[in-house]
Amino acid sequence: MKIIVILFLLLILASLGSALFFLVSDRGQSKRTVTALALRVGLSVSLFLLLMAGYYFGLIPGKIS
Repeated sequence: MKIIVILFLLLILASLGSALFFLVSDRGQSKRTVTALALRVGLSVSLFLLLMAGYYFGLIPGKIS
């Protein structure tokens, strides 16, 4: 589970970096920046849902006492 979360975080950062690159290089003339940011949002929502499902199914432990 830890590897999947780290992979998702790396993909989110890569998408954010590509959006920055497209924003600077295209000067706002193409839709590649919007596409990269939409992909980042989709990955973030997917990661959130994955974490919620992992907690629900017991893959992520709850409170440590």
